Amino acid sequence: MRYYYIYSLTYALVRVMISSERQKVKRYVSESLKNWKKSPNRKPLLLFGARQVGKTWLVRDFASANYADCIELNFFTNDSLKQIFETDISPKYIIRQLEILFNRTIDPAKTLLFFDEIQESQRAMDSLKTFNDQAPEYNIIAAGSFLGVMIGRRPVGQTDQLVLYPMSFYEFLEALGHEQLVKTIQERDARSLNSVSHLLTDLLKQYFYVGGMPEVVLEYTKSENLNKVREIQNNLLNDYKGDFSRHTTLHNIPKLNMLWDSIPIHLTKEKKKFMYKAIKTDARASEFESALQWLNDTGLVYKINRVDNPQIPLVAHQSPGVFKLYMLDIGLFCAKAEISARDIFAPNVDIIASFNGALAEQFVCQELKSARVRPLFYWGREKSLAEVGFLTQSNGEIIPVEVRPVQHTKAKSLQVYIKEYKPAHAVCASLKDYGLENNLHSVPLYMISDVLKIL
Repeated sequence: MRYYYIYSLTYALVRVMISSERQKVKRYVSESLKNWKKSPNRKPLLLFGARQVGKTWLVRDFASANYADCIELNFFTNDSLKQIFETDISPKYIIRQLEILFNRTIDPAKTLLFFDEIQESQRAMDSLKTFNDQAPEYNIIAAGSFLGVMIGRRPVGQTDQLVLYPMSFYEFLEALGHEQLVKTIQERDARSLNSVSHLLTDLLKQYFYVGGMPEVVLEYTKSENLNKVREIQNNLLNDYKGDFSRHTTLHNIPKLNMLWDSIPIHLTKEKKKFMYKAIKTDARASEFESALQWLNDTGLVYKINRVDNPQIPLVAHQSPGVFKLYMLDIGLFCAKAEISARDIFAPNVDIIASFNGALAEQFVCQELKSARVRPLFYWGREKSLAEVGFLTQSNGEIIPVEVRPVQHTKAKSLQVYIKEYKPAHAVCASLKDYGLENNLHSVPLYMISDVLKIL
């Protein structure tokens, strides 16, 4: 594939600017792990996330920087571990057995116990409560896929919990060696940002294609080979489909496949509301409810419900049967929709506005998710064309966030919302420069994860 030869001059300059000495992958959630370690009320930590978002790597990296020793227990590959926990889940017994098995002393202050793939053992999950009750001095992090919920493994109480998402745009930039650019964005240095607006647009395009799955990002930082990037993305998509057959009923598999394959169809429409008839002509909600819940619970999709009458709390005013579906990662979305490198990087192609703004909306959704902006809904009415991409609530107010991929936009739907509900703050996310006018915040797409800090 020779897409490098058709890239814009700006994109070519971006490649030159990136240091040949690549940065190691950095995850911002590591700060949450540090805070957990220092907390006087620390409980065993459950780290959840969709498969392949980097949970194991994150814990290993954290352990190497913060502990003298780490004992890693993988309940998927080591059946003998399961037997230990089946016998007795008292901390005294488990610690003694692990010291024998690994032939070293476990110091509760210096050793991290890492229970990986914990969803494979309910007894291991149950032990987290006994450790918190009887031996809270031990440092324990348990990592598990959301798939554990699907196979009956239920997390117990008395644990701290943290969700890991794909890498954000900021984390992607830092992996490419652009730490100073990230710092400039976070400081909202408008003058400096305006001077590199073309660079930022091209970096957004790179992120749209590559996405935030750590394995994909790591390959891109090493090789810059878009063929290999797409190959890994397709492998991940195939792995997820494999999970459909391994972790659900035969009755649900074809429904999961149809739902999963329909997401690009919905998001590339002008009106992105999920319609069952787009799956098949005679499809009904009752037929696909369990399959849809499965995809949502495993973290493979984000289900964003509509709110017709925006009042606090938003959750009480949602329409459960009216929603949009987004994928967990924009790079995987591009792979699934077969959006090629040419579609994104060819000269004079405004990818931000292409596909009815599907990529821009997918990007904003996962950036808000990664930034822990919640709750997340969208606003619209059944018989109205007006629709605001996202709604959230913070500090007692409801904040509308309209996503407009076109650079010069009046955000008509947002104006309808503002006129009717008079919010204290409103946000329009586009390619326009950062600015504020009459409580309407113009927030560049690349800055959207900081929206609550901005407000």
